[in-house]
Formats: sequence, structure tokens, C-alpha cells
Amino acid sequence: ILMSFGVWGIMASNVEQPHYRVISSEQGFETRIYNTTITADILVDGARKDAIKKGFKQLAGYIFGNNKPNSSIKMTAPVTQEKATKIEMTAPVSQSREGDRWKVSFTMPAMYSMDTLPQPNDINIKLTEVPKRTVLVLQFSGRSSEKNVADHAAKFMKYIKEKNIKTTGAMQYAFYNPPWTLPFLRRNEIMIKISD
Repeated sequence: ILMSFGVWGIMASNVEQPHYRVISSEQGFETRIYNTTITADILVDGARKDAIKKGFKQLAGYIFGNNKPNSSIKMTAPVTQEKATKIEMTAPVSQSREGDRWKVSFTMPAMYSMDTLPQPNDINIKLTEVPKRTVLVLQFSGRSSEKNVADHAAKFMKYIKEKNIKTTGAMQYAFYNPPWTLPFLRRNEIMIKISD
């Protein structure tokens, strides 16, 4: 696991990130439009931090060659984590909650289509096309601790309620930096899909 995160950490500053367009910005909140993406997803049991580590390791195996035809896929950022019921994934490495399970996902590089992506050898990894979407985002720094994430999630939900924003699905957490990055230099985000 540490080796997988280490490789990602070394590459993190130079990797592809999902393309989006900012359509509004206010008080640290952005409304973005993301293009259609493809994610590699896996369901993992366990507590949030344990689940994302386990899911990351399995998905890293897929992009590092545990696929047909044993080819490497470039790493992307961020690693995302989503606490949710059964809904479509809306991002890169992501994690969504289904009961006591988490869906962990990587966003695939934009050069691939569903037809050209290598097929996972791991039958638990699924490839999903995620349609174009409008998303509300709050960016924040610090560690991905339960308290830091919960504090910003509360701020996020308060803003949504005050502005009467109609959303769908669940909040998603995006973490852009390796574990050794100083907390004040870290880029974290909370996002949620805005209803059409």
C-alpha cells in the first residue's frame, strides 16, 4: 500500500486531472462543469480510511498492468472519496458508501474510451462512463482527518441550504496530495452534483 501511494505521490504534481470549466465563484465555492469521464470502480468494506487504502491498492494494480493486455495506464489525480447510497460515481479516484461498503474509483485518462481501455483482470473492478455534470465545489487545506473533513462538510451543507441549491447524490471528497505534504499546502475538495 505504501509503495502504491508513494508512486502516486511522486507523480501527483504532474498527472492528468479531470477537465472542468468554472462557471461561478463565491466565498470559496465554485460551480464547475465536468466533461464526460470514465472511472474504474471497486466496492470495499471497512472504515473510511482503511477502505480507501485498500481500494487504492487494488485500482493501482489495475493501472500498473493487472489488466488485459497487461499494459500500464497513466495515473490521474485527485484520489476522491464519496460517502453515498447507491448512485453513479461522479469523479476520479473516488469512494462512495453503500451501507458499510465504499466505492473507490480512479478517473481514467481522457485519451481512453470504453472500447479502448484495458479490461481489468480483477472481476471486482468495473469501468463506468460518467456523463457530463455540473458540480458545486469547496476547496480547503489541511489533513484528511475526520474532523477537518466533517467541519468543511458542515460548512458546505450550510451554504447549500442557505442558497437553496438543488443537489443530487452525495458529497464527494477529493484529495490531491501525497500523505507527506505539509497540511497547509494540501489541496482537498468537497463536491456534489447540482440537479439539472
